[in-house]
Amino acid sequence: MMMKSSSGKLGKPRPSNMKVNHKITLAARRKIRIRSKVQGTAERPRLSVFRSNKSVYLQVINDEVGKTLAAASSHGMKKAGVKIETAKTVAKELAEKLKKAKVTKLVFDRGSYKYHGRVRAVAETLREQGLEM
Repeated sequence: MMMKSSSGKLGKPRPSNMKVNHKITLAARRKIRIRSKVQGTAERPRLSVFRSNKSVYLQVINDEVGKTLAAASSHGMKKAGVKIETAKTVAKELAEKLKKAKVTKLVFDRGSYKYHGRVRAVAETLREQGLEM
């Protein structure tokens, strides 16, 4: 029997004893799904991207030891205008640190963000700098 649910869509009625977890947001689900597949090692550390409304933070992490190998951020940096340009500048800064640390391969962890905008700019800039992802 098809009934209209509370959202107005047609479908099977949900049993009253069935619980729904509303506390996990879609972003948190994406993050959990991606982190379950991405693991950083000594040979291929994980590049973690965090973006706020104003800044971009990049970290290269060896998950086997739990140690941050290199980090860069646009926090406190003079902004270059467009946020994507700032993200590219931060990625170039991180690439220089990684070359000094002799890291050439990375695993890209976009977190809960779509591969778009600043996240994409970071990945493409690091590839242009000679890093393999």
